[in-house]
Amino acid sequence: MLSTDMIEDDFVTSALRNPVNAAIIDVLRATALPDAWLVSGCLVQTVWNVRTGRAVDHGILDYDVFYFDPDTSWDAEDAVIRRFASELAGVAAKVEVRNQARVHLWYPAKHGRPYPPLTRSTDGIDRFLTANTQVGIRAVGDRYEVYAPKGLDDIDRMIVRPNSTANFSVANYTAKAARWKALWPELKVIAPDE
Repeated sequence: MLSTDMIEDDFVTSALRNPVNAAIIDVLRATALPDAWLVSGCLVQTVWNVRTGRAVDHGILDYDVFYFDPDTSWDAEDAVIRRFASELAGVAAKVEVRNQARVHLWYPAKHGRPYPPLTRSTDGIDRFLTANTQVGIRAVGDRYEVYAPKGLDDIDRMIVRPNSTANFSVANYTAKAARWKALWPELKVIAPDE
């Protein structure tokens, strides 16, 4: 029996139809940041847009890049952020670059919730609020690697479900799901208690 799951090549091809995603991947390839990934909503939402015939950047608020550098100083992260801004100077999009080794230093003050130290970038992907956004891609030589611990099926089927395993907030999930449903009415949103 054939699987109905979206295959990784289709996911990458659709995600890279967004020129901002493609530009970020090019910068990641050129900068060789340690354990660096383009992650989350900018990938998923581009795929939804391709599926539904919308502009590839419809509804995308920002583009997230994760990397992991044991240097947890703000100065080191700020240097990476500035370099990315310089490399993407011609791109009209908000790109947020975050060292996952530092998140536990600022997350509790910003969000009022504990956050353990991470050991790699994919640990940060694992902690996303929704299961369908637990995804990242990176260039490895001339191919792409996809990290999707929950698979790609929810993305393909346009299903939003909670990732209740880490730092889950019903209020944050409900707000995010409502915003997405307004932008992509085709979505099926799973309530937190289902």
